[in-house]
Amino acid sequence: MPAGDGPAEQEVADKLTVLRGMVHEMERAFPGAGELNESKVVLAPLSSNQGCMRRQLALFLTGVGLLLLVYVSFQYWQMYAAQRKLALEWQQQDARPATVAGSDGDALVRLTIAKINLDAVIVEGTSRESLKLGPGHVEDSALPGSSGNSVIVAHRDTFFRHLDELHEGDRIYLRRQGEVYRFEVTGRRVVEPTDLSVLRQASSAQLTLITCYPTHYVGPAPKRLVVVARLIARLKSSGE
Repeated sequence: MPAGDGPAEQEVADKLTVLRGMVHEMERAFPGAGELNESKVVLAPLSSNQGCMRRQLALFLTGVGLLLLVYVSFQYWQMYAAQRKLALEWQQQDARPATVAGSDGDALVRLTIAKINLDAVIVEGTSRESLKLGPGHVEDSALPGSSGNSVIVAHRDTFFRHLDELHEGDRIYLRRQGEVYRFEVTGRRVVEPTDLSVLRQASSAQLTLITCYPTHYVGPAPKRLVVVARLIARLKSSGE
């Protein structure tokens, strides 16, 4: 080996030593930096799939929510349109004498309860379709305002939403063929759906209002709320 190469080799050796020291310090500062992290490689695709599934689920739930909103909006629009049409027919009947308006069974009846801000025309029958349009008169019960027990049924999330706010002494008005029937609440009770005693006939004019209960129950309500009122006055309508 030539004598002039000794210092150069020593310089190279010194630099290699310095480099090794730097690499050692970096490994201490960043442990595992130069190793393959297998867990990250395996979990990365799983995390991506989970994110995709979550986005799809969010889109699905949003779609279902929009469909429900459209359905409920359509139901309320249908109810509003039907009540508007019935109100016009009722006004025409109310303006005519009873002898011209037709038979009692064909006469439209308007139910008004100021305390719960209710003003609706009653439909005949209590089928599912009928109750979508308005409070329904139980066909086998007395005609509203006539002698006997007149039974009116409505849903707790539409017309009878605030029926539970009525108490003894509150006023209820029925308007039919130019006459006004003023009722006064005499009591209320909660019964089982199978309790048919609320349909019993009465010797005098009585009004029975029924809806599902509890009013704000989620799902099919297990009970029925019954509000009973008696006729206290029969007046001539002043027109509207």
